[in-house]
Amino acid sequence: MATRQPTRKKLYRTMQGRMVDIDKLRSANESVSAIGNMNVNARGDVIGQGGRIVQTKDQVMKNYYQTPKGAAQDTAPARVAPQPKAEPQVMNPTVKEMVQQPVKTVNTFKPKAEPKSEPTVKPTAKSGIDAALDGIE
Repeated sequence: MATRQPTRKKLYRTMQGRMVDIDKLRSANESVSAIGNMNVNARGDVIGQGGRIVQTKDQVMKNYYQTPKGAAQDTAPARVAPQPKAEPQVMNPTVKEMVQQPVKTVNTFKPKAEPKSEPTVKPTAKSGIDAALDGIE
C-alpha cells in the first residue's frame, strides 16, 4: 500500500535571503479587497458597499457553469435596435439682392519722401572705344 506524502509548504527565498511562505500570506490576506475595479477581495468573493460579501466565489463559479454558453441573461442591458440614419436635407437658400455700399476712402499715414540727391560723380568725356561706338547705330 502506497503512503501519501504530506504536501510541502511553498517556501520561497527572496533576493535578500528571507524565506517566505506564500500559502500563509494568501490565507492572512483573503479578506482584503483586491486592487482594481472588479469589487472583489483576494479570495474572489464579490464585495458590496462597506466591504460586505455579496456573493462568494463558489456561487459566482456555480452561476457561470450553470448558464449555457451563448444564452441571453436577464441582467444584461437590452440592446437598442439601430435607428436609420437621417438623410441630410438639401436646402436651396434664396440669394438676397446685394446692396452695394459706397467705398469708403481711408486716410493712411504716408511719410514724406526725401528729395533724391544727384550722384556726386560727374560724367566724364567719352574716350577710346566708347567714343568710337557712340556715333555708330
